[in-house]
Order: sequence, then C-alpha cells, then structure tokens
Amino acid sequence: MRVLIIIPTYNEIENIERLIKTLFSIIPEVNILVIDDNSRDGTGEYVEKLSHNDKRVNIIHRPKKLGLGTAYKLGFKHAIQKGYDYVFEMDADFSHNPEDVPRLLEKIKDCDLIIGSRYSDGVSVINWPMSRLLLSYFANIYAKIVTGVPIRDLTSGFKCYRLKVLKGIPLSQIHSDGYGFQIETVFWAYRRGFKVKEMSIIFTDRLQGTSKMSKNIVWEAFWIVWRLKIYSLLKH
Repeated sequence: MRVLIIIPTYNEIENIERLIKTLFSIIPEVNILVIDDNSRDGTGEYVEKLSHNDKRVNIIHRPKKLGLGTAYKLGFKHAIQKGYDYVFEMDADFSHNPEDVPRLLEKIKDCDLIIGSRYSDGVSVINWPMSRLLLSYFANIYAKIVTGVPIRDLTSGFKCYRLKVLKGIPLSQIHSDGYGFQIETVFWAYRRGFKVKEMSIIFTDRLQGTSKMSKNIVWEAFWIVWRLKIYSLLKH
C-alpha cells in the first residue's frame, strides 16, 4: 500500500517541520509531497534540505502564490504518474490532526473517497469565531442542497482518495480554488459513481501562522455550486 500525503504550503515554517515529524512518527511508511508557493519564510528551503536526506519527502517549488486548487491538481498528477494507491489532501497548519490519517486509511477500505468531516456528527470545530463557523456550516448546507451531493462537509480540505478516483474525475475541467475546488472534486467523484463517505473529525483552527482564506475564495465557491447544478440538469 503506497500512500502519498499532499501538503500545499505558503509561509508555514512554524508548522511544517513539526507536522512532517509527527506524521512519520504515526505512520512511517507514508510519502509526503509539499507544494510550496515561493514562501518567503524558508518553508521551501527547509523541506528541500529534508528531501535530500529522506526519500519519503519530496517538494515542488512554484514561482509565486498560485492557489490551493492548482497545487492539488499538480500533486494529483504526480500521484498518478508515480502510481500511489491512496492520496491525501492535508493542511500544513495542524487544523487536520495527523492522528486521523490512520483512521482515514482504515475507513477508505469501504469506499473510494473518504472525507474528514466537521459536520457529519454535529459540529466538530475548535477555535473558530462564531461568524466563520456559521458561514462554513450554512455554506455547506447550501452547497449540499444546490449540488444534490449527499455530503455534509463538501468544503473539507482533509480527504483520502483511491487513485482510481483521481484518474476518473475530469481534473482538466476543474479551475476553481479553495472551497470551490473541494466542492468540485467531491461533486465529480459522486457523479462518476465513486463511493464517497464521511468520517467525523475534530477540526482545530491554526495556532501558528496566518489563514489564507479570502473573500474571493468564498464568493467563488458560492457561484461554483450553480455551475455544477446546471451541469447536473443538462446531463440528467
């Protein structure tokens, strides 16, 4: 079983060293691919040095901040080329608990895409202000209703895919970023007949570094669901 964890980074030096060490202490056989968007704080340089001494670590350097969606698409293409069995999306800031990685790997035995969900069993979010929590919670209800995909946390960034899902969804047609990208990948997996499930996790907002969320990302996701809805109606 070959497992790849893709971690996009931009100025995550306060987190990346500890995260990589923690992941290897929990599940030593995984491989990690960091995709760094020209971090100014030394993130890319640190991972580059680490990769020279540890073949489980690889890094792709990008010339500037190009967004989460394109980072994951690049990582997915790498995973397909290298023939990994399971591929993770994971944030660098410890909002996703590394202890949940083995749990997701266990759960994916019964499905094709397993989502680390904040809302499948009530609300499991720590340290978010109420305004952001409400925005996320109701945005996911909205996305679920409009797209018709029966998943409570469509915007989750903590996932594990079987490789056949990445081969089976139209990555070339996905151009959104952030939350919109997360919605689109689940939508296409569901529409292409793959078995998608959720596993409850506890999401903890970052303690170090700065959030990358912007209003543009939120609005993009708002409109993306209607494009997907129209596609569903036309292809019904």
